[in-house]
This record gives sequence, structure tokens and C-alpha cells, in this order.
Amino acid sequence: MNLPSELKYTKEHEWVRVEGDVAYVGITDFAQKELGDIVYVDIDSADKDVAKDEVFGTVEAVKTVSDLFSPLSGTVLEVNSKLGDSPELVNSDPYGDGWMIKMSVGNAAEVDALLSAEAYGELVGA
Repeated sequence: MNLPSELKYTKEHEWVRVEGDVAYVGITDFAQKELGDIVYVDIDSADKDVAKDEVFGTVEAVKTVSDLFSPLSGTVLEVNSKLGDSPELVNSDPYGDGWMIKMSVGNAAEVDALLSAEAYGELVGA
């Protein structure tokens, strides 16, 4: 299983890449494999403030729909527009072009509370 060590993770299977005061958020390799083929991504939270653990969108796979939970408090600055035409990027490149949102980091302490790659790997049995 692919778990980049430079990323942070949540128990709800989101990953976070922090660049200064901005965070990129997506779902983990484990999550996309569990969901199966992603057919649709619905995120309508652009330019909205979200709280940690608040739902910011949904991802639809062939057999299920799953909520996406914000790992941090902040403002959603951008939704990955590539996912509208190519939701399969979540399956093929979950840590690259398959990112979901770019958001401001409202509380740096929340970043420190996220899981390391090692801790997330233990959580999912990797």
C-alpha cells in the first residue's frame, strides 16, 4: 500500500499535504481501493469555511457513496476541477492529480494532531 511519509492522515482515510498555510486534501490509497472504481466526485464547498470533521463533499463509487470529511478547519480555496471530467484520477493517482480540495490552514495545532504515515498504516493494517 502506498503511504507517502511526507503526508498526514486521518482515521476517516483522508490525507493532507501542507504547503505553508495551505493544505491539499484527498482520500488515501487504502480508501480508494476499498471504495472501488470512483465514478463521481461531488464537492460544493468552494469558498466556504469548514470545520474539522465537517463533510465537505462526497465521492461515489460503483456500489456506494461516501462522505468526505475535512481533516482541518479552514476555508476551501479550490476544488480540483480535473475530477469533474476524470473522477478516475482518485483511483489512478490518489496522492497526485487525484487531490480533492485545497484549503487554508485555520489552526496549525490541528495539523500536528493528524496521524503519521506509520500510525495510519497501523490503523489500516498495512
